[in-house]
Amino acid sequence: MKPPSTLTLGLITVLVHAGTLHAQEIPATEPPAPNIEGQQAPVPARQAPRPQMPSGPIEVNGIAAKVNGHVVTKNEISFMLAPIYAQLASQFPRRGSEFERQFKLSRDGIVQELVDRQIILDEFKVLGANIKDILIDEEIKRQVRDLFNGDEAKFQLELKHSHLTMDGYRKMTKDKMIVQAMRANQFSDAPPPLPNEIQQEYDAIKLTIRDTSKDRVSFKKIFLPREDKENPASTPDSQLTLAETLAKQLGQGKDFAALAKTHSRDAFAAQGGVQKNVPRPDLSPEFAAIIFDAKPGKLLGPLEDAYGFTLVIPTQIDYGPSPALDGKVREMIEERVRRKKTSAQYDRWITSRRKKAMIDIKPM
Repeated sequence: MKPPSTLTLGLITVLVHAGTLHAQEIPATEPPAPNIEGQQAPVPARQAPRPQMPSGPIEVNGIAAKVNGHVVTKNEISFMLAPIYAQLASQFPRRGSEFERQFKLSRDGIVQELVDRQIILDEFKVLGANIKDILIDEEIKRQVRDLFNGDEAKFQLELKHSHLTMDGYRKMTKDKMIVQAMRANQFSDAPPPLPNEIQQEYDAIKLTIRDTSKDRVSFKKIFLPREDKENPASTPDSQLTLAETLAKQLGQGKDFAALAKTHSRDAFAAQGGVQKNVPRPDLSPEFAAIIFDAKPGKLLGPLEDAYGFTLVIPTQIDYGPSPALDGKVREMIEERVRRKKTSAQYDRWITSRRKKAMIDIKPM
């Protein structure tokens, strides 16, 4: 294997942009501040209550797997799973089999990703190559912007809840970038991408590489608190049941504005639950991930957070601008096309490395 080229390493910040973060085993976000009457209230997403602490000894950072003597910790998995766990928990208030299926799929994918990462890191160390600190800094800034809506405080809180230091997170980020560099270098002799292949790939992913901080959305919302002060007999379960009933009624053609004025308990109820031109950073990252992947006119919910249950219909979604197909963006697109052309070759390569590695994955 050839040492990674300067160009390959320089592309990493852009390359990892197309990567995906998965869901978390233990939720690690604090509930948002209560809405202030008269101010624009963000649509909530699931901020699941933390499980009660077990009695007896507490496992601070258990071992999830060992690869050639190197440890993959449960905290690493927990942090990488965090964003999608919150999204899944919001989408499935009653949890159930589909929640469990998607959660397990995400968790297993993360474990395999970390195992493969360690296998590749071992080969990288033999080469004596390195990743520049400035590239790591740029990638962390991108992750804070895209995964936490630019909220540095929320990012730091996530680190704290996952028992990760900033140094530890920098190492995780560096490791991921090394894996991308090694993979790109391994297949750098792939056939050059054709102009039409570059354009097709750009068209397919340009929304995913847009400036999400410029996203805006208009929607209609019904918010039901976990306990309704206007109905002392209400409970979280009865409120969820009511939200499910309202969802069925909306599916049957009931007027959204009328139901919002009757049942919603937020500052926009009197306007039929309508909110317009809301910037993405005003929404929780979990809800933003749900609503900006939806189609206008589609009913979403009930979604759950620490305060209650939400039904929402996006009416207009305006995406932030995508970067032009030139410079580093073109280089990144060309690299994606090459990787697709050599995906079968890569699968054979990593499979052969797994067979040679000493891998011990712990039950979770």
